[in-house]
Amino acid sequence: MLPHSPSLATSIGPVLETLSIGGTFVFAASGALAAARLRQTLVTFAFFALVTGVGGGTVRDLLIGAPVFWVVDPVPAIACMAAALVVWFTPRRWWSERALDWLDAIGLAAFAVFGAAKAMSFGVPPFVAAMMGVVTGCVGGIMRDLLAGEPSILLRPELYVTAAAFASGLFVGLRWAGLDVPVAGVVAALLGFLLRAVAIWRGLALPGYSTDKDNIG
Repeated sequence: MLPHSPSLATSIGPVLETLSIGGTFVFAASGALAAARLRQTLVTFAFFALVTGVGGGTVRDLLIGAPVFWVVDPVPAIACMAAALVVWFTPRRWWSERALDWLDAIGLAAFAVFGAAKAMSFGVPPFVAAMMGVVTGCVGGIMRDLLAGEPSILLRPELYVTAAAFASGLFVGLRWAGLDVPVAGVVAALLGFLLRAVAIWRGLALPGYSTDKDNIG
């Protein structure tokens, strides 16, 4: 485990704030799209969008002892409502069958990086900060799938949590190496998204547990 160092304290600058709002919007859109597939009402669209867009960040803030971000700042909640309206008022044919996966991939990478950065700004040690990035990136999608009654994204074969861990861990590592926050954030988010994109496109997955292990010994 990397030792905590004051030099790794991360200030949330405009680049990461923008990354967070962008991630909130696309994650919320994926929630609204899940409601669209179920042919739900606008109220349900808005609820799915809000839970998906702020779920991971809410859990993160509660764990690190920070004020819950969307309670003290209305912009994330507004972004969620805007995403719900965009999906509601656009024709269904505009959204491909895999649109939810791609929106989720963008939000996953953006939130994983921002979550790690925010945790570090509150003095959380680097290794745990990377884990907070995973929580931020994954929990909203898990909540969305539970609400929609769909199999959890965690149970799909393609890399998912791994992509979030890669993005958040890379951000922490780049900060450790001395890169500025904006550069580290953009690089980590782009590469995290690229890993998730390849996983969606090619079905890239980690090997599953084998029952053959039961016969060892």
